[in-house]
Amino acid sequence: MAAQIPIAEEDQLRAGWYALLAQLLSGEPGEPALRMMRGLSGDDSELGQAIKALAAAAKGTTVDAARQEYFDLFVGLGQGELLPYASYYLTGFLNEKPLARLRGDMARLQIARADDVSEPEDHVAALCEMMAGLITGSFGDPAGLAEQRKFFDTHIGCWAPRFFEDLQAAQAAVLYMPVGTIGRLFMEIESQAFEMAA
Repeated sequence: MAAQIPIAEEDQLRAGWYALLAQLLSGEPGEPALRMMRGLSGDDSELGQAIKALAAAAKGTTVDAARQEYFDLFVGLGQGELLPYASYYLTGFLNEKPLARLRGDMARLQIARADDVSEPEDHVAALCEMMAGLITGSFGDPAGLAEQRKFFDTHIGCWAPRFFEDLQAAQAAVLYMPVGTIGRLFMEIESQAFEMAA
């Protein structure tokens, strides 16, 4: 059995942020997700304030209202207000070259598509989940910083900040408005950290 490679505390925190975003964006929230959101606490930083806003929004909503909001934002009758896919943000169409490029990198990094997921792999939640896994070593050994940066730049950083800005400003967003803020701020932090590490 291979020895577990220790992960630095700051990398565990980064992976936690990616995992949180993945959880919040992967599907309609149920009572456990709302309970988790209600229990969040933030500090006085801009990101901490956004966490506090998410907790407050979760306290002020119901499961039915949260599910309706998720539906209006991401599913809709025909189409939701937002399409949270890299292909759409980068080309204006679904299932385009960004998705093919991602599938190539997934094969190279030995990241398997989940059997129970019907969404294309370039969904923002799936990409956040993949990034968390690269950091923690869910797909083998933890990826080095250069590999993490390459994946981030190629598949997340080039479009997700715009998506999170759009989510923050979306008409249907109440519970998800602070999720947009959290995502936008975290993307800025990640970009700056990768730049500083270069």
